[in-house]
Amino acid sequence: MMEGAVRLIGTYYVNKWANEWLKTFKRKPREGLPLLLSAPQPSLLDETQGSENFLDVFGNISRELLELMHYVNKHLKFWQIKAQSAEQDKVRFMMLERGPVAFVRGLKKVVQSFFLESSLTSGLLSAAYSRINERVTMLNTLRKRLAIIIGQVHLQVSKLEEKVDTGRENRRRGESRRVLSQCVIAILVSLNGLEGVYDLPQSDYHGHGDSNESRTIVLEFDRMPDDLMGGINWTDSELQAAIQLLQSNVVKLKEFLSDLVPYYEKPRRLVRYWLHYTGGAVGLAMASVWIVQHSRLGGSDDLGRWIDKAREDSYLFYERRLHQPLTAIKSELFDTFRKRRESSAQLEEVKLASDSLNRMVKEFVMQTSGLEVVSAASEAEMMRIVMSRYEQELVNPVKNLVSGELARALLIQVQKLKLDVEMAMLDLNKILRANEINFAILTFLPAFALFLILGELIRRQLNNKKGAEGRGRTAQMMRRMLMVEVEKGVMTCQIKDDENRGDDVSVEYGMLIYSLDQLHKGVHRAAENSGEWLSLRRDILDLTNPRLPTFYKLAIAERMERVYDCLAPMPSWT
Repeated sequence: MMEGAVRLIGTYYVNKWANEWLKTFKRKPREGLPLLLSAPQPSLLDETQGSENFLDVFGNISRELLELMHYVNKHLKFWQIKAQSAEQDKVRFMMLERGPVAFVRGLKKVVQSFFLESSLTSGLLSAAYSRINERVTMLNTLRKRLAIIIGQVHLQVSKLEEKVDTGRENRRRGESRRVLSQCVIAILVSLNGLEGVYDLPQSDYHGHGDSNESRTIVLEFDRMPDDLMGGINWTDSELQAAIQLLQSNVVKLKEFLSDLVPYYEKPRRLVRYWLHYTGGAVGLAMASVWIVQHSRLGGSDDLGRWIDKAREDSYLFYERRLHQPLTAIKSELFDTFRKRRESSAQLEEVKLASDSLNRMVKEFVMQTSGLEVVSAASEAEMMRIVMSRYEQELVNPVKNLVSGELARALLIQVQKLKLDVEMAMLDLNKILRANEINFAILTFLPAFALFLILGELIRRQLNNKKGAEGRGRTAQMMRRMLMVEVEKGVMTCQIKDDENRGDDVSVEYGMLIYSLDQLHKGVHRAAENSGEWLSLRRDILDLTNPRLPTFYKLAIAERMERVYDCLAPMPSWT
């Protein structure tokens, strides 16, 4: 009983720790572009009791619409690139990037074109132009309509913020409720602009086959009564009903696009690179057959011997490159501290030998040259006197060995030689001890470098962030390209406004909001790391303000590119 309880508690804490550890590797959802009016105002809450969550509703609608916009735009970009590609790239796409079934159909069309039109690629080119233009047209239409709704949401929130800043006299007359009602009506009307009949592609590669029948899909939203849509003096219950209707229509739009866009989306990566995956599968199958032939299943023990050899080599690598060098470094470091006393003893012995030599030299010089010479001469001069007298004694070695000073001079020479040898051995011991540590470190360095490289590769894979959120020159360039799109959007909005093209202005304003949302998500991490996020976020929000003149917006954009490190051009190394 006790063991079961302990095991249960241990399992609980292990699972809790594992979940916390796995959370560190999960990517957090990117923070999108916020609304200008970030919190409900008391003036609105006083007149719209029960609808204080309207800003949350508008914020959620904006985020969902921007996500749908990104979903449509990424597929549109793919088809736009294909539309601008060369003819051989279009033929290659039709033949090799749509799967094996399309490859067989492409071969069939090539043969038919050769016999009927005397051209191998004319049929494929016409099919490619038709397919690409069909998808570009539909996705571009969806993007424009979504841009209108996105722009309308942010425009109405901006108007709401403007009305919040008015005086108390207008607020007493119910102006805030009327403004909120107008905002909801405007968003519902722009959302109803997406209603209609949408044609499906006549042929695709998702398994629907070729067909000449016109296939369509219809989008219809729930509508409010006409008397409510025509009036603006709503009660709180009517306002809540309108907000709920708006939310349900956005959900319907999301479900509709999830059904429609797959017909027009770009091919999946597995489909585009099916030849590569097929080659890899064939290679893997051949490798599997080869492994089976050399395993015990094929009656051979080669695989077992290779595994044993690899295990032995791995163990030797670990012992020679990791364990032994680390052990040697550890032992040498500890021996250095332990043998410090031995080194002190050796130094003491050298000092004793040196003192003994000095006394022998002094006594020899004192007896041969007198006390006055000893007191005035240095050690080198006294040693020179000893060597001079030694040379004189060697003239008659036998006589001087018995009755002269030759024996004492020889003893001094032996003592000096002993001192020199001890000093040389002490220096050599220091050099060898230092080199032992160096050799151990050099032996360990290759394995250490290998583990560092593997660790860096694993860390990059775990913390890999693609696109503008990442690091390096590519991510910096993508953030600058997003900034270019923002500047283009600001200029295009002003140009369309000058031409009095209202629908185009709404489209371009929605595209500007989308570009700012992508910029907001792309620079968030880099700006937080550099400490620029608060100021940069404020500038991005200023660019979303439709009441701000274009001149100031362009000045803000120019300052952003010049001041912030996460948007500044990286130096080129030449």
